[in-house]
Amino acid sequence: MSGGATGRSENLGEVRKALADGRTSLGIEFGSTRIKACLIDNDAHHVLAVGAHEWENQFEDRTWTYSLDAVWGGLQAAYTELIADVQMRYGVTPDTFGAIGVSAMMHGYLAFDAADELLVPFRTWRNTTTEPAASELTALFDTNIPLRWSVAHLYQAVLDEESHVREVAFVTTLAGYVHWRLTGKKVLGIGDASGMFPVDSVTHDYDAELLTRFDEHVAGSELASGLAELLPAVLVAGQSAGSLTEEGAALIDASGVLKAGIVLCPPEGDAGTGMVATNSVAPRTGNVSAGTSIFAMVVLDKPLEGVHDELDLVTTPSGDLVAMVHCNNGASELAAWASMFGQFSSATGNALDSDQVFEALFRAALDGAADAGGLLAYNHLAGEPIAGLSEGRPLFVRTPDSTLNLPNFMRAQLYGVFGTLALGMRVLAREGTALERMYAHGGVFRTVGVAQRFLAGALGAPVAVAETASEGGAWGIAVLASHMRVASGTSLATYLSEAVFADIKFLSVAPDPSDAAGFAIYLDRYAAGLAVERVAVNEL
Repeated sequence: MSGGATGRSENLGEVRKALADGRTSLGIEFGSTRIKACLIDNDAHHVLAVGAHEWENQFEDRTWTYSLDAVWGGLQAAYTELIADVQMRYGVTPDTFGAIGVSAMMHGYLAFDAADELLVPFRTWRNTTTEPAASELTALFDTNIPLRWSVAHLYQAVLDEESHVREVAFVTTLAGYVHWRLTGKKVLGIGDASGMFPVDSVTHDYDAELLTRFDEHVAGSELASGLAELLPAVLVAGQSAGSLTEEGAALIDASGVLKAGIVLCPPEGDAGTGMVATNSVAPRTGNVSAGTSIFAMVVLDKPLEGVHDELDLVTTPSGDLVAMVHCNNGASELAAWASMFGQFSSATGNALDSDQVFEALFRAALDGAADAGGLLAYNHLAGEPIAGLSEGRPLFVRTPDSTLNLPNFMRAQLYGVFGTLALGMRVLAREGTALERMYAHGGVFRTVGVAQRFLAGALGAPVAVAETASEGGAWGIAVLASHMRVASGTSLATYLSEAVFADIKFLSVAPDPSDAAGFAIYLDRYAAGLAVERVAVNEL
């Protein structure tokens, strides 16, 4: 396995044969800023080729959204780039694959009527207008219902008496929508489904008692059907989730080369594919995924004792219970600062590309004071429920006696990426949940030994990163497709341990005592300074 495409001359013929025989799996992931296609072989799970397309959410009518045209245009662009990569490396143009998997950002609200027409623009996980609904449902269910969950969006529409509610016939996530259009099947992997509505980890379906409570609670509203009829069917890892239709093939490949009939695995959320990409699906394992958002997933060996606003209860792609600390804001503000430094380098006549900029800035952070020298960085572009923020206001704050220099500034920015996450993890620690090691993935970990080291200090636990860290969820959903295709009857945890990760070496970094102590000081200051953030939201 590798973080990039293989294709060495000595295995060129073997790869071509795998492509011709369909011993491959295609993973497609719709991330917050990139749509990525990743092709792997089903034997060694090497990355054979990749393609990507950048996109951005839009803030329209005070709603974070993506247009459906952008979904399909972006998918075709990423796929076209992947095929070009295959052609360059292997000199062939594949017209089929062994299996396909689709993953995307979890949660949110895509509502359709009986004619399969979208009723309102896609409301993403980033929207925080659902606080009344989430609070009411949390009390009704006696389990935490976060603001971004699909059922919170639906119930908020009911509370607001939105006119489209009476026409709702189907509600799904982005991954569920794409999969539906590709296969005609209204299904969802259990991990993604568990971010729509609470699931029962024993029955591997939506919690029947809570469905009944919801229906009774909304009786007399404009909703025309019971909630179970509006949600996609739940599937677990290893099950077949339908086949690519002629229409679906055309949606992926505008050239018409791709053939219909390819089997698809259950569509999953980015949390589930992150767990797969880091071999973190067994109890007492955990991972951190860092991108536009940042979240930690800890697979539980026993239920939590209390209900906590900071902790979501979701599942692995196999249905095992997971505590999730989800933060709406991850590395976007850090990337914005890096972009500005890149512009500065160009203005001096010594232009650096983005990788060089990140490398230089991250390395500088290693020389910063353990507590970032009294500096504070808040990365809140959007609302952040864990921090009690309905909207975001990125801030950089310091006291007059702080030490402002580049190393401290960059350490503060990196600490800021992990700040809200660390607040949530403190709650999990108080529940007595023990972690032997956290696995991490995402682009922020590409510079070896920097963000990984600071995260270890923030969590007080070793953090391990694999070679596939930068490939992330697109590789993870490709592995899920491969598992469904070639490992029938083998559990996902066994398949990952024995077939996928058996020969993979992780780079593990233990917490540095100085970093841990410094981050603890930073986090206390960070928590106190959230009052400034709240004032900024109210006044700016």
